[in-house]
Amino acid sequence: MGKEKKKMTETAGAVRKIGRWVRNRSVREKVTMCALIALVSFILLKLFVKKYAHFYIAAQFAHASSIFILVYKLTFSKTCAGLSLKSQELTAIHLASGIVSSFGLLGSTQVYNVALDVVSLIATLWAIYMIRFKLKSTYTKDLDNMPLYYVLVPCAVAAFIARPFGRLSFVMSWLWSFSKTVEAISVLPQLRLLQNAKMVEPFTAHYLFALGIERFLSCAHWIIRIINSKGAHLYLIGKGNLWLLMLLICEVVQTFILSDFCYYYVKSVMEGRSIMRLPSFV
Repeated sequence: MGKEKKKMTETAGAVRKIGRWVRNRSVREKVTMCALIALVSFILLKLFVKKYAHFYIAAQFAHASSIFILVYKLTFSKTCAGLSLKSQELTAIHLASGIVSSFGLLGSTQVYNVALDVVSLIATLWAIYMIRFKLKSTYTKDLDNMPLYYVLVPCAVAAFIARPFGRLSFVMSWLWSFSKTVEAISVLPQLRLLQNAKMVEPFTAHYLFALGIERFLSCAHWIIRIINSKGAHLYLIGKGNLWLLMLLICEVVQTFILSDFCYYYVKSVMEGRSIMRLPSFV
């Protein structure tokens, strides 16, 4: 027992030293390290996972885990402290837009995707109801202070510019693009709330970490899919199919936004802290 405790103490000390070393790096050095870690991770995944569809399946499992954690927190903990109502509203907007636009693309795989989105939308609408009415006394409204138009207006413009052309009507193609762009930055109000609070309780941290894992796997799915296409997707982008470029950018942006949070989450877990603390910027 004593040896295990000593080993845990030594591990925690090593983690703190690494954390201090990383914090002392310049912004350019941190960005470079993150890019290298992401590149190595993608290379390892490409070597050991032969079918990129497996990344999509794994991402769906991570997404299901995040929904389960959210439902558990609101049902059994009886508190919505640390959760952003605005992030949940943005999630509902992107899911609803995606479901409506999917009716113009219905196929065997699309039906499966729509079914998952419908389940996610129901869970999200329930979470919004719980935060707004049942658990509103625990909602930290003053910390959830990012105006939604900061997100929705740029997303609407980007969706108009990069909407796909072809079999979808103008409205359906715009809704599809709008759904993807809103999804990419829907977590920003949540991270803004956590930045204001400076600490994160366990279930909210688990929920966001599951979202981070989902976004990384989804991003890996698309990047490896582009690699396996042997330039076909890049050719489509060069021919003016900006929706494909937009989709890739959205995946990268989502992963980048949550990567910093995931770093502090892992650091807190390795140090054995139940309450996760954040620096001034996350």
